[in-house]
Amino acid sequence: MKLNTVAPKEGYTWIRQGIWLFKQNPLGFLMLVFMYVFAAQLAVIVPVIGVFAVLILTPALSVGFLTACRQAILKERIRPTVYVIALQSSSIIRKRILQLGLVYATLILVLSFILSLIIDFELLVPLLTSDKAISPEALRQIYLVLFFGGLLYIPIGMLMWFSPALVAWADMSVAQALFSSCLACWTNRGAFFLYLAIWGAILIAIPLTIGMIFDAINLGQVATYIVAPISMAGLTVMYCSFFATWKACFTDDEVLPI
Repeated sequence: MKLNTVAPKEGYTWIRQGIWLFKQNPLGFLMLVFMYVFAAQLAVIVPVIGVFAVLILTPALSVGFLTACRQAILKERIRPTVYVIALQSSSIIRKRILQLGLVYATLILVLSFILSLIIDFELLVPLLTSDKAISPEALRQIYLVLFFGGLLYIPIGMLMWFSPALVAWADMSVAQALFSSCLACWTNRGAFFLYLAIWGAILIAIPLTIGMIFDAINLGQVATYIVAPISMAGLTVMYCSFFATWKACFTDDEVLPI
């Protein structure tokens, strides 16, 4: 498996390729994302264990979605069982994928602990769960969560971006996959910066703008029914574009159209 270096402008190309890939089987990809969101919401009902289980299974689910992208290119049918394809592989790959999930869960727990030292969650949670207007102090805490959470997640994201695919498809050990994933992200940091900046604008700025427009005309409740499907479709296209980043950063035989 050869690591490639791409130009910063490729970050935009990855998004175009993600859109192309989504168009190959929109219903299949939307089904997979809906299943993940639904399962994650159910898992939250089970305190601690449910969330921990989702975190451990995240690398396996990632491989499943990337496999679905391959299937879409080959015009094959996307089935829900694609999510467990990594767990149905050889025993060594299954073991490594679960080990990778354990690493990811541990890193997220460490991130949460660090955030708890910075953010006053005891102040934030009651304010967010009540019907009262959010106070300036609660709003400040929310911004702190978003800023420090995003900042702390960057190294985790670099480690985990490609490692599930490298374990499942390149037969790498967990340590080697984590290192290679981080190296690939750092080597192509210009393209990733553009890529993430564009997605940030799409998934955050656009829904907020729509919400403000509808609030201005006293139709704030209607905005939810418009923003939700747009956000779901945007999230699905973003997941499809993950496959484009894989194809660009690591040499493979398949070619993904622009």
